[in-house]
Amino acid sequence: MKIHPTHYDVIVIGGGPAGMMAAGTAAKNNKKVLLLEKNNDLGEKLKITGGGRCNITNYELDNRKLLEHYGENARFLHSPFSQFSVKDTFTFFEKKKLPLVTQARNRVFPKSEKAYDVYKVMKEYIQKNGVEIKYQSPVKDIQIKSGKISAVDTQQYRYTAEKVIISVGGVAYPETGSTGDGFKWMKKIGHTIHTPTPNIVPLRSDDFWIKHLSGTSLSFMKISFFSNGKKSFSKTGKILFTHFGLSSPLILNSSKQVADLLNQGVVTAEIDLFPDTDKGSLDKRILKIFEAHKNKNINNALTALLPKRVAEVIHDLARLENPHKKVNEVTAEERKRLLELMKHLPLTISGLMGLDRAVIADGGIPLEEIDTKTMQSKKFSNLYIIGDMLHVNRPSGGYSLQLCWTTGYVAGMHI
Repeated sequence: MKIHPTHYDVIVIGGGPAGMMAAGTAAKNNKKVLLLEKNNDLGEKLKITGGGRCNITNYELDNRKLLEHYGENARFLHSPFSQFSVKDTFTFFEKKKLPLVTQARNRVFPKSEKAYDVYKVMKEYIQKNGVEIKYQSPVKDIQIKSGKISAVDTQQYRYTAEKVIISVGGVAYPETGSTGDGFKWMKKIGHTIHTPTPNIVPLRSDDFWIKHLSGTSLSFMKISFFSNGKKSFSKTGKILFTHFGLSSPLILNSSKQVADLLNQGVVTAEIDLFPDTDKGSLDKRILKIFEAHKNKNINNALTALLPKRVAEVIHDLARLENPHKKVNEVTAEERKRLLELMKHLPLTISGLMGLDRAVIADGGIPLEEIDTKTMQSKKFSNLYIIGDMLHVNRPSGGYSLQLCWTTGYVAGMHI
């Protein structure tokens, strides 16, 4: 293998958000930086994040409150977030003429709502500071000598540098190049790797009626999850039905808890279609609608209360004696069954969708093996590990990208 003639101060492996932030920051501090990227361009996952809108961070300026969303790892993250906080993220992008806006649940987006604009800012940041970029350069191996990273091997060259930053991402969205390569290298050289699992992912249900509702979105629903028949937790918000089950931010942010329940046994759920209306009040609404539409087919009358396809599902599940009967023929017992279904629409959760549909996957290197004041490996003094390489659970809502901006900046500064 040819040894590349240039010896660098820093090699950054992976041109995602964390890698670009680290490379640009190190180069801004007069380091000679090489960025190795396996794809034809940088930031492939960044361009599609947030449905193409890019949920860039979460507007919580109190670091302690912000870090509560990172679970047990919060205790390791106080130092890096004190060095580069949400406020610093705002300053960073707005100084580069990318205004940000805060939307529901404190989610922050570029004002343009275009992830591509965030990508352009980051690419300009590294180019302006003189980072050398090698595209289509997947890393094949990492060399160790005398307790340090001595070289990085690609198909064409062996590159050498004083310091190396690993920022190749995890295993979510594998079509963007996140195929877990970094985990293999880190395991080989002695780091612990927690097996990746989908962390923010849609739920799968095989109930026959789910497919009928595919594409239907319900804005204000309450869903309760049960483990072996015992209620575990409930959440309220938007639910999107898909051909395979359930999605939406509410569902995605429930997936970790549901995964834990699935490990314990059978998981079922109930959807309350009218969470702000008690049964008595809802029954009165149904009676009022029935009175107004007493000569209509029951299926048509239900659309005065529910979206058409939802009404059809409720009608089918109620198993009325005569499915084509008129409203004025519906018995009190049948009306009670319809009411119960509207308040307790049942389904079985058969599993989680896979890593290919995960917004975020956990897994990777535990923070116990990282000096999070600098993002330096505790095993190799010239190795820094950032972004999705770290085993950190976090919900959707901007927390993942903020972790990338923060850890990338800290590594770039301390290197």
